[in-house]
Amino acid sequence: MKKLFPALLLLSLFSLFSVGADSDVVRIGIVTDVHVHDTNSPAESKVMVNFAERLGAFVDALNSWPADAAIQLGDLVNGAWVMGASIGDTSRIGGMLDAALTAFADLECPLYHVLGNHDMYDLSKPEVLSALGLEIGFYSFDLGGYHFVILDAEFNPDETDYDHVFMRTKGMIPAVELDWLVADLAATELPTIVCVHQPLDAEFEAIAGGPPIVNHVDVQQLLSSSGVVIAVLQGHDHENRYTEIDGIHYVTFDAMVDHTEPTPPTYALMTLDPTARTITIEGAGGQESYNLPY
Repeated sequence: MKKLFPALLLLSLFSLFSVGADSDVVRIGIVTDVHVHDTNSPAESKVMVNFAERLGAFVDALNSWPADAAIQLGDLVNGAWVMGASIGDTSRIGGMLDAALTAFADLECPLYHVLGNHDMYDLSKPEVLSALGLEIGFYSFDLGGYHFVILDAEFNPDETDYDHVFMRTKGMIPAVELDWLVADLAATELPTIVCVHQPLDAEFEAIAGGPPIVNHVDVQQLLSSSGVVIAVLQGHDHENRYTEIDGIHYVTFDAMVDHTEPTPPTYALMTLDPTARTITIEGAGGQESYNLPY
């Protein structure tokens, strides 16, 4: 037995080192643009009534992984705007939001929400925040060796909240939020991930007649000058897109909502590795995969 002891000791030390190293890795599930509704949108070819099954697949994947957290990037509900179908009774929208949250009920990790423009179609921002358990739409938190910032772009050009809007896609980050963001980024030295619904890297959106966030250049410059932001996670466009600006990775995620030609549930499993200094995104369904150094 004495001859075996050194080997067992080395094996134990190796196992301890491996567990310690792996524990530094942060695993995040990403989903966006679920567009929960009780009616489909045939003019847009959206199938919005199978959300429970699709979100169930997301929840199962995260629980099996297992994930340390999940981030929902906005447009959780579609609101009353359903192209090609009767809008009907807008009082149903609150119940749809409750149904969307119920679909996350079995998730075994914390869930963080980003507000999207569709979330305020026929709902007020206070109503949405209350349902999501939030006091305010922009906030931050630390997880493992990383800092996460959640931005709220659902503001009108006069810096008032979106409220029962219709087909409003153009948003902005108001001055009070920019001031908070500067202070928040200055207070951390951790690699930082910023989450927002409308993309900050997009220059023009035809349907809105301008960029989806009107002061996006100002926000970009603020993130670049912080020295801590490594990535921006975005939704809204229902497509995969990747750009790099000043060394920051801007990743736009594909939508969870189904379409006329059925697709598997779409989401991403993101692994943050502080030792390798990598952001690995494993896509499911229509989501592309990326391996991004920082």
